[in-house]
Amino acid sequence: MMMGFSVSDELLGTVAPIVVYWLYSGIYVALSSLESYRLHSKAEEEEKNLVSKSSVVKGVLLQQLVQAVVAIILFTVTGSSDAEADKAQESSLLVLIRQFVVAMIVLDTWQYFMHRYMHHNKFLYKHIHSQHHRLIVPYAYGALYNHPVEGLILDTVGGALSFLISGMSPRTSIFFFSFATIKTVDDHCGLCLPGNLFHMVFKNNSAYHDVHHQLYGSKYNFSQPFFSMWDRMLGTYMPYSLEKREDGGFEARPTKEFKDD
Repeated sequence: MMMGFSVSDELLGTVAPIVVYWLYSGIYVALSSLESYRLHSKAEEEEKNLVSKSSVVKGVLLQQLVQAVVAIILFTVTGSSDAEADKAQESSLLVLIRQFVVAMIVLDTWQYFMHRYMHHNKFLYKHIHSQHHRLIVPYAYGALYNHPVEGLILDTVGGALSFLISGMSPRTSIFFFSFATIKTVDDHCGLCLPGNLFHMVFKNNSAYHDVHHQLYGSKYNFSQPFFSMWDRMLGTYMPYSLEKREDGGFEARPTKEFKDD
């Protein structure tokens, strides 16, 4: 008789976002040859980026290791003492929706203000955040390429806060953090594909974030990964239009008043 094999929600909550990250990135790597949908040409990606792809992969794996350790500690410390209460909570769709929305707002709020501060503090930008901006032409699996300190502060601490404040269970966190990971990868994919649901639902998308990665947009469009509300409310939103390039593909062009700044 075969023994059943089960995996805990805590382990899945730790591992699933990592697996999702590389699987979803792989899809975009396969699609990256579609020049007619790229925000930058393949040649620009090779010429403008200031870091090798092997270094990016190593940096992302390091960040994911740190996130996994913190997740294990967090799940251990906040382990449920009442499994029945958790089960009843998870059965309510309204509770799940509320937890997702709260977690999205918490994560967005934390990342906006930390991200903006890292741009305005010259020491933090030079020694920490500038590492992420070595990718002038973003691509999918470079989404989590950050200095380890930035990865800890923005992503790991931000994720922990969204988990704790929303009150979600480890099982719910599997879906939330996998969703957040997919959204983050999508924002850095460098493609504007027709029918992309993220582009239909969220104004904060790959074109929006591409503007931020350009020199003219480095003081704008800090919001990530879901909404653009903080940029719009606090005057850091750079409006742009998505135009077709003569050599194929698209370009996120800022409006004239911002180009002249």
